[in-house]
Amino acid sequence: MPLNYDLIVFDWDGTLFDSTALITRCIQQACLDIGLPAPSDADAAFVIGLGLEDALRHAAPALPRERYPELGRRYRHHYFARQHELILFAGTLEMLQALKSREQRLAVATGKSRRGLDDALSQSALGALFDATRTADQTRSKPHPQMLQELMDELGAAPARTLMVGDTTHDLQLAANAGTDAVAVAYGAHDPESFSAHAPLFVAHSTRQLHDWLRVHG
Repeated sequence: MPLNYDLIVFDWDGTLFDSTALITRCIQQACLDIGLPAPSDADAAFVIGLGLEDALRHAAPALPRERYPELGRRYRHHYFARQHELILFAGTLEMLQALKSREQRLAVATGKSRRGLDDALSQSALGALFDATRTADQTRSKPHPQMLQELMDELGAAPARTLMVGDTTHDLQLAANAGTDAVAVAYGAHDPESFSAHAPLFVAHSTRQLHDWLRVHG
């Protein structure tokens, strides 16, 4: 069956990896470490998917800019100490392998750092499944389209033949800004009720649903 998309781009945290709770706790603990009030679960989860500086600006709006590096160091301290606890959502590996077996080009667009993604790819043994990756410290943070545009340029895919898959409104706006289609997953960081304004083609409530949709429409 011919492919509807030349390239499928996945967000990482909250889309492939069950990491929302851990990231939320690390953001909250980092704020407490430097004497700030911890943001609510909802406020901390909202920034997932953004580049670190953008995320910290939203999570700690009263913090002077010159203290961003301090807060960032505390976040990384907590995250890297516990990232080994993270696991793939059930069915993710099988989904990616099935897509790859039909010669589908796959990529990652994430708010993680290059170091963070490289560590995660190594620990999960997923690296060989992706044709290209971009992180927020290599390019502009979501929802600026540069991250997705660079992936399309590298892999020779037109916007009309590219699909973005993510769990946040940042991912859906990234797709809109880059002129690509988008699919949302409802089991990640953002409340799926917030997705309607961005009109994703489909909202998957499990990896199984996402896999089934991609099998037919991907």
